[in-house]
Amino acid sequence: MGDAPAINNFLKNMMVLNDNRTKRVSSWDQTGGNRDCLHLAPGETRTIFDVEGPAIINHFYVTMMSRDLFAYRRVIVRMFWDDEETPSVECPIGDLFCVPFSQPVFFSSQVASVCPGRNRMSTDGINLYFPMPFAKSGRIELFNDSDLMLQNFWYHVNYEEVAALEPGLGYFHACWRRDVKREIPDYVVEENMTKSSGINLTGDDNYVILDAVGQGNYVGCNLQIDNLDPGWYGEGDDMIFIDGEKWPPSLHGTGTEEIFGGGACPNEAFFTPYCGFHVVERQDFYGRNAMYKFFVTDPVRFKESIRVTIEAGHANNLANDYASAAYWYQTEPHGPRRPLPPGKEMAPRIPAGYEDVVRMSEEAGKLYYPLNEEGLIERSDQLGLRMGFFNLKKSFWARDVSAALLSAREYLAAIKAVAKRAKK
Repeated sequence: MGDAPAINNFLKNMMVLNDNRTKRVSSWDQTGGNRDCLHLAPGETRTIFDVEGPAIINHFYVTMMSRDLFAYRRVIVRMFWDDEETPSVECPIGDLFCVPFSQPVFFSSQVASVCPGRNRMSTDGINLYFPMPFAKSGRIELFNDSDLMLQNFWYHVNYEEVAALEPGLGYFHACWRRDVKREIPDYVVEENMTKSSGINLTGDDNYVILDAVGQGNYVGCNLQIDNLDPGWYGEGDDMIFIDGEKWPPSLHGTGTEEIFGGGACPNEAFFTPYCGFHVVERQDFYGRNAMYKFFVTDPVRFKESIRVTIEAGHANNLANDYASAAYWYQTEPHGPRRPLPPGKEMAPRIPAGYEDVVRMSEEAGKLYYPLNEEGLIERSDQLGLRMGFFNLKKSFWARDVSAALLSAREYLAAIKAVAKRAKK
């Protein structure tokens, strides 16, 4: 009969029987109670996973609660492989899990998903399925770079112990970058216009998504563009420079929508297993837009270095707010990292007129946590405060300034009333 044909199926792993052992590290209450979550004070760092290898992480799940509107940008994840001193992953938790602008948006893909919880609880389930191998050790840290308590943090890290890693596996890496209202180069004539006659024959002024050294595979990114003027923002081409090459790059695109799988100028959100525009705030393209591309079947391979870039509009003629998370596998040691800015500087752009909403929300959060920790908030008040914060978030992210201001005033007044009763 001869040898059976090889099985080429991405579901193959579910059928293969071997001696590997599956384990999980989670936030379960080890007293046997139901307090299955962590709490992180402002400025606190906590190790949530510390395991000896060889092993491979296959699934990282999180849901969390915070009274910080921008918690998904201010809680930082760091991952260390094989006792390295500098992290291979350093990224805001939201951006790492494809949560754009610190606002969870439900979507599903091959390697990441965001799933709803009970809406008034203000929680969402975020999932990451990138395999993360390590030979000697794997460690994951959380850093709360917010002025407010991370009230509840539930997590699972599922991993598989193996006898040895297969030869040739790269280590998982991720990084975050942002360019706020990036400057337009001096040579640009038609600024902030969809069409431009500019010429870009270097890529030097492009927005940089990834700049890495070593051998590896670039496997994707999520990109967030806060478009500051109505009109299509996506005439920018991607340009990927491999192994230090000069112009022209090995990979040169034809526009932003082509990179992320859309037809011309997508003005409706969509998501697929490998690519999508999961946020399109308005059909005239103004405001928040987010997109992702995962090179699952076609990783971009490099031997010495890689520089992944995209034009901000054609020939970089647009001054918008760009942020991104890049994912790749590579050999160690990795190159130096660009340090993350302080948490206060990582929040997405706050539209004009919403400054008081953010101020009142933060003031309320600072009053809430001490009262809650001391058990001074009655259950009936807890439910009301929870709904108050939910209404504030809903109106804030809907860009309804009148409703957001009203919700913020009511939420702050309710917490002040609780605090006043607690003093008696």
